Amino acid sequence: MGKIKVGIIGVGNCASAFIQGVYFYGGIEKEEEAVGLKSLYLGGYHPKDIEFVCAFDVEASKVGKDLSEAIFAKPNNTRKVVNVPKLGVKVSKGPILDGFSESARKLVEISPEKEVDVSQRLKESGAEIVVNLLPSGAVKASEWYAEQSLKAGCAFINATPALIACKFEWIRRFLEAKLPLVGDDLMDQIGATIIHKMILKHLSEQGVRILKTYQLDVGGGLESLDTLERTRKIKRQVKTKSVSSVLPYAAEVVAGSTDYVDFLQNRRDSYFLIEGLYYAKTPFQIDIKLSTLDAPNAGSMLLDVVRAVKIALERKISGVLEAVAAYAFKSPPKVVSWDQAQKMFEDFVTRKMEV
Repeated sequence: MGKIKVGIIGVGNCASAFIQGVYFYGGIEKEEEAVGLKSLYLGGYHPKDIEFVCAFDVEASKVGKDLSEAIFAKPNNTRKVVNVPKLGVKVSKGPILDGFSESARKLVEISPEKEVDVSQRLKESGAEIVVNLLPSGAVKASEWYAEQSLKAGCAFINATPALIACKFEWIRRFLEAKLPLVGDDLMDQIGATIIHKMILKHLSEQGVRILKTYQLDVGGGLESLDTLERTRKIKRQVKTKSVSSVLPYAAEVVAGSTDYVDFLQNRRDSYFLIEGLYYAKTPFQIDIKLSTLDAPNAGSMLLDVVRAVKIALERKISGVLEAVAAYAFKSPPKVVSWDQAQKMFEDFVTRKMEV
C-alpha cells in the first residue's frame, strides 16, 4: 500500500494526539494488540501508512518548528504517549482570520513570521488530504482552508463544527473538482452525548418515563475556552435537540458545554442527571460523572476517516462521502441511526457501496 499524505490545519491538542497515534500504533501488527482502535487495518491501510507532509498554525511557539516538536509546545497540554521522531516538516504560518476567540488571544503569542501561500505549500508538499483541526468558532478560517484545499487539489476533512460538508455549495464544488469532502464536527470515541442517548433510549424502551435530564460538560484547554466564548449556545441547542430525539415524549432536557476550568487542562468532565418514574410511578434518580481527555477522544475516528478518504481517492469518488460522514461526524449531511451508520461505513470500506 502507498503512503497517505496528510496536511494539518491547526497544530493543537487534537493534532498532537492524532500524530502521536500514528507512531503509537506504528509498530503493532496484530488487531488484538491495537487497544483503542476499531480497526488496525482499514481497507488494507495501517496507521503507519499515514505521512504528515505539511502543517499550518499561527502561534509563535509552533510556527517554524518541526511538527514533531510543535505538537508538544505550549499551550498544548494533552497526554504524551510516545516520542515522535523528527518529521522534517516545519509548521508554516497561515492567516489568523477568526481562528481564536478574544479570550484565547490573550493566552497565546502570534508568530511574527510571514504568512505562506497555503495552496502552493499544499501542492509543493504533495498533500492529498487536508485535515481541519481549527478551534470551535473558526468558521471563516475553516471555509478559507477549504478553499485552499480546492485550489491545491486536496480532499478535505472538516473536524470542526463549522458547516461545510453539509452545505450544498461546498458539496457541489468538491464534486466538480473531483475531490472527496467529509464533515462536520468529528465525533468523540467516548462521547458524552452518545452515552446519554443510549441510556435514555434503553430506559424509555423499558417503559420508564423520563421527566428531567441534563448533560453538562466542564473542560480546560483552549478548545474548551473557545467553545465557551463562541459556540456554547449553538452547541447546547444541537446537543439538546439530539438528546431529546431519542424520547418519544416531551421531557425537560438540557445538554451541552457549560464552563471552562483552567486547571483541568485537556480534561473534560461530563455530568449526567436523569430523573423519572418506573413501575407504579416510583421515582428514581441517576447521577453519572464521565472524565476523559479531549484530544485522544478524536484520535481513533481520525485514523478511520483519513484512511477512508484515501480509499475514496483511489476509487476516484468525489463530493461528500455520506457513509463516512454519518459514521464519524455529529453534523453529517445525512443523519441515520448509529447502527445504520456503522453498516454504511463498513460497506463503503469493503466496496459494497460508493459513498
